[in-house]
Amino acid sequence: MTKDFILASQSPRRKQLLEWAEMSFEIIVKSTDESYPDNLEIEEIPIHIARQKAIAVKEKIQTAYHQVYAKKPILAADTVVVLDGKIIGKPTDRNNAIEILTSLSGKTHQVITGVVILYEDAEISFSDITEVVFHELTLEQIEYYIDHYEPYDKAGSYAIQEWIGVIGIKSVTGDFYNVMGLPISRVIQAFQKILV
Repeated sequence: MTKDFILASQSPRRKQLLEWAEMSFEIIVKSTDESYPDNLEIEEIPIHIARQKAIAVKEKIQTAYHQVYAKKPILAADTVVVLDGKIIGKPTDRNNAIEILTSLSGKTHQVITGVVILYEDAEISFSDITEVVFHELTLEQIEYYIDHYEPYDKAGSYAIQEWIGVIGIKSVTGDFYNVMGLPISRVIQAFQKILV
C-alpha cells in the first residue's frame, strides 16, 4: 500500500489493530449522532452509524483541513453487541454494567462491526459477525472486572482482550479481532482494492 488514510475513530482498540497491521493512518474525528432508523436490519445498524461517522469526518476535512486530506480514504467503524436479537449498548453506570454482564453470562451473543470506507466518490461497506459464548460468570467475577477495568466505553460492557475475556469466554466463532472492534483482515482486503 502506498497511500495512507484517515481513521474516523477514537477507539484505542481500532488504533492498536491498525498499528499491528503496520498501516499508515491519521486520526480525525467528529462527534456524530449514533441513532438509526427503526426499520434497519440489525446487521445494517453498525454500518449506518459508521457511515455517519465517515461522512461527518469527510465534511470536516472539506471545511477545516488543508486540501492534502481531500483524496485520502476515510475508514469508520461501529461495533454492536446483540443478545437474543436485541442490541446491547455501552453501560450507563456500574449497576447497568453488572446487569449487562449478568445477562451475557452463560449465553451466546453476537458482536457485529460495521465498516465503511469512503474513497473519492465511492464507498465500500460491510459488516462482520462473530459469535461469542461466555462461561457462567459469578457476581464476584463481574464486579471485580467492572471495578478494575471500568468498561464503560465498551459495547456489551467488556473487552475480549482483557481479564474478563481470558477467564470468562468459552468460545469464539468468527474473527476474534472483530470483537475488539475491527475485522482487520477484511479491512486490509478492502484497502488492497483501492490503494494501489
